[in-house]
Amino acid sequence: MHKKEVRFEYLEFSDIYECSETVQKLFNKAVEAMEKAYAPYSGFMVGAALQLDNGQVITGNNQENAAYPSGLCAERVAVFAAKSLYPDAQILHLVIVTSAQNIMRPVSPCGSCRQVLAEYEQLQQKPFKIYLQSANGGLICVEAATDLLPFNFDSELLNT
Repeated sequence: MHKKEVRFEYLEFSDIYECSETVQKLFNKAVEAMEKAYAPYSGFMVGAALQLDNGQVITGNNQENAAYPSGLCAERVAVFAAKSLYPDAQILHLVIVTSAQNIMRPVSPCGSCRQVLAEYEQLQQKPFKIYLQSANGGLICVEAATDLLPFNFDSELLNT
């Protein structure tokens, strides 16, 4: 038996003004998207905005449904829209914000979203930064989606 360890580093910011102007604009777009979320059941509103290498900004918000779990998370809405509209473009940055006032730390993507983000990162063969912010101002950045899910399911496993 061998004990192994998985670690990753992340950046913690005091506020969004420590981020680049591009990322600050993405935060504003993510907040706009969050405010339009359809979350009548949970009241947990989430917005996402991503920057593509072609300059396009795509937003998404969570969409709930009475036939739970038929809804979708904000980050998947944004990524799926981006890949539908611009299939050859690469994601550079993804910003995710939430309205949850009682949570001091940034809220990270759910397991399904982590898997989707990791797969799209593998597809483009280049990591993208993910910025997470709580409604109370906590802000972190991870350098790659796979940092959030180091043992993601890989489609290469299907070919074995």
